[in-house]
Amino acid sequence: MRAVATAEEMRELGSELTGLLRPGDLVVLSGPLGAGKTTLAQGIGEGLKVRGPITSPTFVIARVHPSLADGPALVHVDAYRLGGDLEVDDLDLDASLEESVTLVEWGEGLVEGLADDRLEISIERSEAGEASEERTVRLRGVGPRWEGVV
Repeated sequence: MRAVATAEEMRELGSELTGLLRPGDLVVLSGPLGAGKTTLAQGIGEGLKVRGPITSPTFVIARVHPSLADGPALVHVDAYRLGGDLEVDDLDLDASLEESVTLVEWGEGLVEGLADDRLEISIERSEAGEASEERTVRLRGVGPRWEGVV
């Protein structure tokens, strides 16, 4: 668990997390609207040195950001508008899963079947409400890939 006070700190945390990530990793981000999921994704994109900008893919559902530094691409997905497993299947995310870092916002309950291993990141707003930028970020590794990593 980590407290994050500003959007800049959220981006820095995302960049730090890239030290844990490698091709084939599935990252599932959860949290309410405005929690900072896309801001964290921006930091991950910066840390992976992918082509940007990293913006919310809400209306296009998924964007592929190729590496600018011989690292893995970032597949950034927003599952908010997806209605279920069949729509996730239509995205064909498993086709690029092995060579990319796949980050899915709003993916809880929808994308777990893509991989046995995943990093789940939940972001919660502080008790002060929307006026405060403070967030609590929790990491949870699922599967053998994440044992002893998180």
